[in-house]
Amino acid sequence: MQVFGTRLSSVDLASQGIQHTGNQYWNLNTEHLYEQSLRRGEGHMASGGALVVKTGKHTGRSANDKFTVHDDMTEDTVWWGDVNVPMTPEHFDTLHAAFLDHMADKDLFVQDLWGGSDKNNRLAVRTVGEYAWHSLFCRTMLIEPTADEAPLMQPQFTIINLPSFRADPATMGTRSETVIAVNFKKGLVLIGGTEYAGENKKSVFSILNYLLPAKDIMPMHCSANIGPDGDVAIFFGLSGTGKTTLSADSRRTLIGDDEHGWTDDSVFNFEGGCYAKVIKLSAEAEPEIYATTKRYGTVLENVVMDETTRELDLDDNTLAENTRAAYPIDFIPNTSAENKGGKPTNIIMLTADAFGVLPPISRLTPEQAMYHFLSGYTAKVAGTEIGVREPQATFSACFGGPFMPRHPSVYGHLLRKKIAEGGVRCWLVNTGWTGGEYGTGHRMPIQDTRAMLHAALDGSLNNAPMRIDENFGFEVPISVEGVDKAILNPRSTWADKAAYDVKANHLVGLFNSNFEKFLSHVDDSVKAAAPRATAPPTAAE
Repeated sequence: MQVFGTRLSSVDLASQGIQHTGNQYWNLNTEHLYEQSLRRGEGHMASGGALVVKTGKHTGRSANDKFTVHDDMTEDTVWWGDVNVPMTPEHFDTLHAAFLDHMADKDLFVQDLWGGSDKNNRLAVRTVGEYAWHSLFCRTMLIEPTADEAPLMQPQFTIINLPSFRADPATMGTRSETVIAVNFKKGLVLIGGTEYAGENKKSVFSILNYLLPAKDIMPMHCSANIGPDGDVAIFFGLSGTGKTTLSADSRRTLIGDDEHGWTDDSVFNFEGGCYAKVIKLSAEAEPEIYATTKRYGTVLENVVMDETTRELDLDDNTLAENTRAAYPIDFIPNTSAENKGGKPTNIIMLTADAFGVLPPISRLTPEQAMYHFLSGYTAKVAGTEIGVREPQATFSACFGGPFMPRHPSVYGHLLRKKIAEGGVRCWLVNTGWTGGEYGTGHRMPIQDTRAMLHAALDGSLNNAPMRIDENFGFEVPISVEGVDKAILNPRSTWADKAAYDVKANHLVGLFNSNFEKFLSHVDDSVKAAAPRATAPPTAAE
């Protein structure tokens, strides 16, 4: 066994029970990791310099294979259920022992990194894995310590990622041969049987989501940016709603695109990179993100490349619909050097309503903000998943339910508290359909969405005339400069008004049904923020 690399830690792998390994590669930089990835046949270099890799059958997170150890630390603090599935300490120990055996004689890549850019609230994370490109991914997505910090880092959590490992459900308590197991007491995450690199970053996010609320810090699945006057905006939203696209705004400084914390005086990025979905990415609509796909240092997952010309085809979904680019955050022009900003002034909750019911922008009260935050609504459209033939509502608590170890109400109450303390303005923005539901209407024009966002963020809408939405009760501007008034009232854009009313009542029912599980965790003012079904349409209408 030989040890290569720089910034060697005082905490070696042997002290963590990892012994008899092959070569160890510590904290290699981008150039070295590119070289190792190409030499080992893990990926190919595309035109422009991006590293193109394939993740096999797992092209997204394996949500059903994620487990959390149930012990005296987590028994009363974790929200047990479909999201957080328990694993016994004994099964975890069996799994861990098998991981240690599997690493024998294997070359390993180690990175010691920070999760979080706030020096008072960051997490020392060690990643250990068998793929060089996974090591590059982690180095890109997390935050590299300074030369002075590195030797003194004591890993608080270690993530071991072994794609070639196969779990045994009979002895390890797993569902399949794939496993993501988190042990908060031992500070250890075990990932096996999947090559999808996103499991690494989402594990860090889940850990911080568990730790930070106890410190009165709000962890958020969101993007964030800063306006020219220093005003900070937060963008919540599920995949496909425009969270990454809309926060990458040339008029504003980007803090980060996915995961942040909100302290008493700042919003800080958990990461040092971005992880953007790039299927059908357009150079015209998203020039900043598009440019990263042609840069050395970007890792492209499951993007189709011509083996001869090395040109990319971002429209080809042969390998996956969830094609991804991981790149350093400073690849996006006008990013924050500190990776943080002050307290937020505005919160934007993004949804892609494929039913064509929600207004393109609405102003929320703090109670409505908590209601819609706990709901975490968007809608899938036909063709995105096998069997989806018409719009389907998706509710993901806190706009990131799969990554929330604690009960959603913990995050909801913390958000409401911080909104009240900071006098934060809250907006719900629909980037989905107008003029009818998916298949009849059309997608909200991005230029109109940007115009409405700019009006909200620069204060133009603060004293603008508003109407009350008849279904959801929130305020909707009557006009926004540069935007066709017609789209501000969804019902007016439908040719068949009675059909709109039926669809609106259907969506209201879906919201209320989903929120039943939260009713015992909120007060009457939040319950009153729920939408109300309107009277059934008459024949005359």
